[in-house]
Amino acid sequence: MTSLLHRPALVLNRNWQPVGVATVARSLTLVVAERARIVDPTDFQQYTWADWARLMPAVDEPFVQSVTFRVRVPEVITLTDYDRVPTNSVAFSRRNIFKRDRYTCQFCGEQPGSEELTIDHVLPRSRGGTSTWENCVLACVDCNKRKADRTPAEAHMPLRKAPVRPKWRPLYARHDARIESWSKFVSETYWNVELDE
Repeated sequence: MTSLLHRPALVLNRNWQPVGVATVARSLTLVVAERARIVDPTDFQQYTWADWARLMPAVDEPFVQSVTFRVRVPEVITLTDYDRVPTNSVAFSRRNIFKRDRYTCQFCGEQPGSEELTIDHVLPRSRGGTSTWENCVLACVDCNKRKADRTPAEAHMPLRKAPVRPKWRPLYARHDARIESWSKFVSETYWNVELDE
């Protein structure tokens, strides 16, 4: 049951635009608090907690067992009051740099593991370089030592690709699961997400 409560559910704003992903546990909490409704992806009908709790799960359908009854696991919810979309920028963070660069040294192309990767400033901080998307890349420890306090050109270590601010997607999924019914609400381009906010 615990794994089902941590399963992802798509969150739509009240205009039915995707705005995020929540756990089933969080989704059910929002529905009980009347801040969201469950959407049945087969017929797009919306359900309050009372309506949803009355529906019996099918034989092969996942459910959460309460003390007295079984509750179908929701895949999609829509918020009742929230009509905005998230801000369109990805937070600059260590974690997101690792995801953007796919845990790969941007100089040698190796993937030694996160313990052996560092963040390198393309233009070193000692020379005015800042910590921005466009000036930070992942580097393995060996390449970082070799580059030292120089630019890639000065060190004769070309970057595999120029560092850029990642393109934003409304669903920087924190979950690895892909729920097939979400495709009715999310265009195919949103499935290729890599970062989270």
